[in-house]
Amino acid sequence: MEAWQSRRIDDPQPMGSYPPGDVTFLLKDISNIKLEVALDARERAIQSGTHYSEMLPQEHLPSSDYLNLYQETLELSAEKVALSVGVVAELIRTKKGPNTVLVSLARAGTPIGILIKRYLQEIHQMNLPHYSISIIRGKGIDENALLYMLQKHPGARLQFIDGWTGKGAIRNVLTQACGKMARDYGIILDDDLAVVADPGHCTDMFGTREDFLIPSACLNSTVSGLLSRTVLRDDLIGPHDFHGSKYYKEWLDHDQSNHFIESIVPFFNKVNKEAQEMAQSFVTHPPEISWHGLRDIQAIQTTYQMADINLIKPGVGETTRVLLRRVPWRILVDRMDNPHIRHILLLAEARGVPVEVYPGLTYSCCGLIQSVKGDAE
Repeated sequence: MEAWQSRRIDDPQPMGSYPPGDVTFLLKDISNIKLEVALDARERAIQSGTHYSEMLPQEHLPSSDYLNLYQETLELSAEKVALSVGVVAELIRTKKGPNTVLVSLARAGTPIGILIKRYLQEIHQMNLPHYSISIIRGKGIDENALLYMLQKHPGARLQFIDGWTGKGAIRNVLTQACGKMARDYGIILDDDLAVVADPGHCTDMFGTREDFLIPSACLNSTVSGLLSRTVLRDDLIGPHDFHGSKYYKEWLDHDQSNHFIESIVPFFNKVNKEAQEMAQSFVTHPPEISWHGLRDIQAIQTTYQMADINLIKPGVGETTRVLLRRVPWRILVDRMDNPHIRHILLLAEARGVPVEVYPGLTYSCCGLIQSVKGDAE
């Protein structure tokens, strides 16, 4: 027996607002610790060298206008999301088979992982285990969580899942983490990342490469099981702990997490034939992984003379997050009449952030963060 197989890792405590059958969070509950930092102070800290995973952004409940926009977006895109989820689920089924564990990358991956699990249950009667674990740029993946799953499911293949790709930073972290697992433990993992949308062209496991708004990108914890972003700090997370997260139970009355899932699931039967055909075409003719999006970002970095590429957040999902929880400098869009960016224009107007057209952009939009100095999230 390998040493890691006998390593003692405690079972996780239940947390989050999803039914236990949908997902198991491999996270340490640190709800009782004050970690939230005001927007401007957090931005200064991040850009002065404090790692973003050592504190949390202050989260606010969405305004009624913004919640209306979310509901409207959900109604318009539910079938499209269902089709993309279906394509990814069919790819996982075809490439990995029944002995697969679904591993969502918290937070954005969690609702997508649940939808993939539900699709495979409903369409193919496959009941795959599903976990949500932490991955952090600059610090890596939660190795205790990986070892826990591999102990629980000997011989299984792990399939990592996220919501979408931006410039591919998390894909790179995942590849590095898998390399480290091979070196440190002799464990070989697939570093392929399954996402609903891959506008960055950095994976071949995707539902679409169109940069459209996945409604779950609109909201923070209230569409991710009421969990915060993940936290990794030596004084809070011990060597045998999972990475940490807070559970905002006080917002249960405002939670949209299960409503989001239940809005997409009814479309699975309608889209499943098309999803199977699309997935099969991807298997027959594998899509090129060109990292085209990253080249766009490098060009923007040069044009706007930005010292740090991490201050450029590409794609609808990431731009939404810049406007919700960072200090935005300007927003670039491919065209002003793009239907996928209506909420971006609304948020930018509300925060007084200039919007510029950047013709030929791979993405629908990019958010540029105000530079203070140094590193960024």
